[in-house]
Amino acid sequence: MNLKAKAAGILGTGHAVPDKIVTNDDMAKIVDTSDEWISTRTGIKERRFAPEGVNTSDLCTEAARQALEQSGTKPEDLDLIIVCTLTPDMTIPSTACIVQANLGAVNAAVFDLYAACSGFAYGVITGTQYIESGMYNRILVIGAEILSRFMDFKDRNTCVLFGDGAGAAVLGPVPEGYGILGMDMGADGNGGKFLNIPASGTAILPTDDARKKGLTYIHMDGKEVYKFAVRVMGKTAEKALEKSGLTKADIDLLVPHQANIRIIQSAAKRLSLPMEKVFVNIDKYANTSGASIPIALDEAHREGRIKRGDVVVLAGFGAGLTWAGMVMKWY
Repeated sequence: MNLKAKAAGILGTGHAVPDKIVTNDDMAKIVDTSDEWISTRTGIKERRFAPEGVNTSDLCTEAARQALEQSGTKPEDLDLIIVCTLTPDMTIPSTACIVQANLGAVNAAVFDLYAACSGFAYGVITGTQYIESGMYNRILVIGAEILSRFMDFKDRNTCVLFGDGAGAAVLGPVPEGYGILGMDMGADGNGGKFLNIPASGTAILPTDDARKKGLTYIHMDGKEVYKFAVRVMGKTAEKALEKSGLTKADIDLLVPHQANIRIIQSAAKRLSLPMEKVFVNIDKYANTSGASIPIALDEAHREGRIKRGDVVVLAGFGAGLTWAGMVMKWY
């Protein structure tokens, strides 16, 4: 039985990244590493770092304005704003509240969603439910991070991996047969220990002492996260395909989470996709966590890699451990 009142799809996208480019050679001046070491293991060549005074909400707002313009949506027409981030401006108010005020989206309900690198996909899946049920007509979903402020620049295994940025999408009703066709998401909380920021909540307060001990920075067991990612990213895409009634042969473009080029290549192989059908920009931005997929999606859209009727697959994984996949027919 089809209980959908409306089909939901993406009407417009946008992204924002800081102006400051930090190359692998720049990182080699800070920590014991090299361009060759980073690029061969990850595919990363450079990343963007936000300057002091620029916050996550600022990047969110710029990306949102682009998405609103492209979709022809006025801020006051938004029904809901979902900001997906693990690096909010502050605990309260939510970053979504700050973005609402910046945009003048006076009629929108707002909340932050916390699923790390899977956040944007989680956010779009969540927003889709509101539109399909007929409750809302226009929803803004943003994935944004300023990870540079949570990196230990003495830890060469993690500090070279991350960057800052934001990506956004406006969701709305689309004709039947277009939009979001299949979705999958999940989590394995037992893997939370493999990727965390210990002093970022009530368990360990982010005090000066905690900072001195390195507890306010990203801690990652790279080998465990890599094994998890290789296993789950292609799998979540397959599950979303199955729910959509489509097959691997129907995919026109895969837009994966940009964490590591080897993980992306593994997912492409599992989906029987040539790399020409996979969008990759990890070389320019590194891993921007929740911003990764929407930045890539917007770049792919603006570069003409996506056209109406194309089957586009989004797939990601992240801390938690979490994962999410989605299949859409572009409108």
